[in-house]
Amino acid sequence: MTWVDEARLDDLDALTALDTRDSLRSLASAGAQVRRALVAADEAGVGRVSGGERPRSVLVAALGGSAVVGDVLDVLADPGSPVPVTVRRDAPLPGWVGPLDLVIAVSQSGRAAGPLALAAEAARRGASLLTVGAAGSPLADVAARARGVHVDVAIPAPSSRTALWSLLTPVLVAADRLGLASVPVEVLERVADVLDDVAEECRPSSEAFVNPAKVIATGLDGTVPLVLGDGALTGVAACRAAQMLSRTARVPATHGALPDAASSVVATLDGPFGSGLGAVGGGGPGGGERDIFADPYLDGPSLPRLGLVVLRDPGLDPAARGLADAVVGSAREAGAVVLEPEARDGHPVERLASLVGLTDFAATYLALGLGFDPSVSRHVTDLRDRTS
Repeated sequence: MTWVDEARLDDLDALTALDTRDSLRSLASAGAQVRRALVAADEAGVGRVSGGERPRSVLVAALGGSAVVGDVLDVLADPGSPVPVTVRRDAPLPGWVGPLDLVIAVSQSGRAAGPLALAAEAARRGASLLTVGAAGSPLADVAARARGVHVDVAIPAPSSRTALWSLLTPVLVAADRLGLASVPVEVLERVADVLDDVAEECRPSSEAFVNPAKVIATGLDGTVPLVLGDGALTGVAACRAAQMLSRTARVPATHGALPDAASSVVATLDGPFGSGLGAVGGGGPGGGERDIFADPYLDGPSLPRLGLVVLRDPGLDPAARGLADAVVGSAREAGAVVLEPEARDGHPVERLASLVGLTDFAATYLALGLGFDPSVSRHVTDLRDRTS
């Protein structure tokens, strides 16, 4: 069962007509977003966040397409940071936040209710404040009144999903200055180069059989996607990829990270999208092998297969890599579609960027291949109308 129009993926005019808000172009600007955000962070005076002193704790307020900012900081700070990092998507602000703590609020529009409310309450309690969002927005106003630091998002993008690196970069700069994580400017400059390389490989003019993002998009056609990170870092990328598949490609996707999710993933291989219902000749309710001679008109359409995307980190230790290999082996034997993008070598943020850049493009190409505008959803618009 297939739905993706592969011919459309190689038709530049068709892609341009369907992508009304230039999502592909915005994704291609990721490297430029990093470079411009470095300048914006420096101009805003990120070095004076928290008075230049290490805070007692850090709380990141972000939701939707911006939520990954908190997840990235959390995974980078976790191994050796002397300061705990907490991620919060909505009010109320925890009672322990006070003058010794730092609250980082991120919203591309500067109007997202959750981060805005958390920033305002943090300011009321005298906490240090770093905000990232649109210039002249309510979030920028909260930072100004609290004598915090606000970094403007300088490069326009159709959504927070395509503005990720404008939002994330200032937070990483602040984390490095405060000693929460080691992300020096040289690393971020290399991250920009990595994102440029990914954009070149995934450019719309690159044909579907060689473009790595289009390969993933067509590979997931007609599947039930599950994105699995083989460790903590790739787990963050897996969460981002699942969000992009759901929100951009309109394909419901789940995600997990090893070692925690190993049993959960392998258990689904017994189910209807693995080797279970709808198959013949095996030990499950419907058998183990799919009948390649089944007639979809007489026997009914077959169930979609599980599409397992395993994000691989070359920096993993052998034991962790062995667990990922075992999960992949089980999935292949069960007949699942298995895709294994591997991160580039380098600093953790470089490795993360290579995977996030690739899967962002893949989700966008999947949307276009299915005939959807990546940035416009009538049901999301309807939801906003119903709740505004």
